[in-house]
Amino acid sequence: MSRDLAVLNCSQLITLSGPDRPRAGAEMRKLAIISDGAMLIGDGRIERIGTRAEIEPLLADYEVVDAGGRIVLPGFIDAHTHPVFAGNRIDEFEMRASGATYQEIAAAGGGIRSTVKRTRAATEDELVETGKRYSQWFLRTGTTTVEAKSGYGLTLEDELKILRTIRRLNNETPLHYVPTFLGAHVVPDEFKGNRSGYVDLIIEEMLPRVVSEGLAEYCDVFCDEGAFSIEESRRILAAAKNLGLGLRVHADQLTLCGGADLAAELGASTADHLEQTGPAEISNLKSAGVQPVLLPASVLMLGSQRYPDARAMIEAGLAAVVATDFNPGSSPVPSMLMVLSLASTQMKMTPAEALTAATINAAYSLGRGNEIGSLETGKRADFVIHDCSDYRELAYFTGIEHPFEVYVNGQKEML
Repeated sequence: MSRDLAVLNCSQLITLSGPDRPRAGAEMRKLAIISDGAMLIGDGRIERIGTRAEIEPLLADYEVVDAGGRIVLPGFIDAHTHPVFAGNRIDEFEMRASGATYQEIAAAGGGIRSTVKRTRAATEDELVETGKRYSQWFLRTGTTTVEAKSGYGLTLEDELKILRTIRRLNNETPLHYVPTFLGAHVVPDEFKGNRSGYVDLIIEEMLPRVVSEGLAEYCDVFCDEGAFSIEESRRILAAAKNLGLGLRVHADQLTLCGGADLAAELGASTADHLEQTGPAEISNLKSAGVQPVLLPASVLMLGSQRYPDARAMIEAGLAAVVATDFNPGSSPVPSMLMVLSLASTQMKMTPAEALTAATINAAYSLGRGNEIGSLETGKRADFVIHDCSDYRELAYFTGIEHPFEVYVNGQKEML
C-alpha cells in the first residue's frame, strides 16, 4: 500500500505542468520548474505541488522524503520498445562491427528472424523471467512506463504468448506496460512465398484474437523495404482500426517508402523512426496530428549516420517524442538517459525539448497524458529523484545512472 509522502528539498522540481495536450514548438522548452520545490503524495497520487515554504506547514501526517538538494521529475515514458524476446544477437553485433550491414544480416536469415526462432522455442514463464530482468534495467535508468510491442512470434499462438507475457509483466513488476500488437514485424520464413497469406492470417485470425482477449491497445506495422509494403500495411492497419485498436507505424527507417504518409492518411497516433522523412512528410504528419517518435539509439547502434530531422519537426509544430527502441538487435539500449544525450548531441534538441519529448509528449502519444508524464495534482505519483542539481546534467553527464530513487504509484522501488 502506498504511504502518504512529502517530498522536500528539491533543487529543481521539474513539473512539466501546462496545457492538457502534447507540447509543440516553443512549448517544448517550458518545463515549469519550481526551485526549492516540494510535493505531497497521498494514496499513490499527487495531492499538491509548490515551494518548500508552501508545503512544509502541511506535513503533520506525511512521511518526509528528503531529496537532498537533488532534482525531481516525472518518470520517463519510453514510447517504443520491444521488451519480450529470447536470447540476444550479440553475434550479429560483432558482424556489424566487422562491416556487415543490418540489411545484409537480415537477408542472410539473421536479424528479426533469428530472434523469432528463439522466442518461439521459449515458454511464457521463461519470457516472463527475462522480461523481469529488463524491467529492472528500465527502472534503474528512471523509466516508469514503457510501450511494449510483440513481434517476435509471428504465429497466432506465439504472438498471443508474447502479449500474455506483457500482461504478466504489467501485473508482476512495478513497471507500467502499454501493449502493442506487432504481428506485422516481418514475413516469417514459412510464408516467404505467400506474403498475402500471412497478411490474411494477421487480419483474419491474429487481430480478432488479440482484441477478443484484450491483449493490446495498439497495432503497429513495420512499413519499409524488406518488411511490409504500403498496401500490405494499409490493409493491416485499417483492419486494426476497425477493431478499435490505436495505430502506430514503423515508418521511413531504412528507405523513404511512404510510411509516414500512410500514418498521416490513417490518423495513426504515432509514426516511429522517420530517419528518411523529409519536409513533405513532416507537413503531412503535422496536418494529421501524428506524433513523431524518434529513436536515435537505434541509429547509433546500427552505425548509421542519418538521424531523424528533429529540428525541422519541432519547428514545423510537431509534438516530438523520443524513445529507446529497446530490442535485441538494432537497439539493445534500455536507457532513456542515453537517448536524452543523443537527442541533444545528434538531433540538436535542447535538453528541455528532449525532456519534454521523454515525458509529457510520450504520455500523450500513449493516450495517458491525463494520468502520467507531468507532476500535477491528481496524476499518478511516478517520479524520480536524480542525483544532480540541474536537469541539463541528465543529457550532459552521460553513461551513468543518475536516478537516486525511483517511485512508482508513490512507492519507492528497489534498484
